[in-house]
Amino acid sequence: MPPRLSVLPAIALSLIVGACAKPPAPVVEVSGGCADALKAQVCTWARTQDSTLVEVGATIPMASIENAPAVDQMVWPPATAAVVDIPASARRQSGFTNLTIYWEAMGHPPGPYMTPHFDFHFNTIANAERSAIDCKDEARPAALADGYALPDIPLPPDMAKMTGVPTLVGICVPQMGMHSLLRAEMESKEPFRGSMVIGYYHAKPIFIEPMLTRAMLMEKKSFDLPIPTVPGLGAHPTKFHAEYDAAKQAYRFTFSGFGAAT
Repeated sequence: MPPRLSVLPAIALSLIVGACAKPPAPVVEVSGGCADALKAQVCTWARTQDSTLVEVGATIPMASIENAPAVDQMVWPPATAAVVDIPASARRQSGFTNLTIYWEAMGHPPGPYMTPHFDFHFNTIANAERSAIDCKDEARPAALADGYALPDIPLPPDMAKMTGVPTLVGICVPQMGMHSLLRAEMESKEPFRGSMVIGYYHAKPIFIEPMLTRAMLMEKKSFDLPIPTVPGLGAHPTKFHAEYDAAKQAYRFTFSGFGAAT
């Protein structure tokens, strides 16, 4: 009998503690900016729980993908299809400030990337700073992500004539920055489908870019891309997932798993 009595206070205490415990805070989605991209609205958003950032990303309508012209006038620097602000409340923890979108109708060097694709630059710098990039600073980062390279790419004669630049040092493009690509992918004889690019300028990381072929996006299938560990990168996500929503006819690009500076 005494042992049973001794259990009662413990049960009562657990019930009291359970009743007083607060339920987890709800996950709240906040809207960021919206902008017209190829005749459809691209919008950014973030999901937070209390003061913790859970996800940040962008909704990309299929109309933007489908409206991309098969042939486009080549201009230098490449034309920006849209600039979209990341929600202000998510910038510190995500490291992102804005998204810039580019449509590469004919692709670009090196070889595996000479296929129609989109560049989705999630930038860590302000838009004014990005716009001021002129590629005159040829400084390179002290270290790159494992498996990545930052080569100099000679341009084909017609592109060299149009740009006035015979070689892209560190694959630097004005108003974008340098582009670090997967070494194995660059050496492949097959066209790429989807890849995560790391951008630099002034020897520092300045963007994370899902670079995705139009053909892949037209499949209307969800997918993941790995994000490498990037030396010198500030607060940043570690996971990327693209979820296709058939009902809304749109992709939801989601970054999550936010970590501290590397």
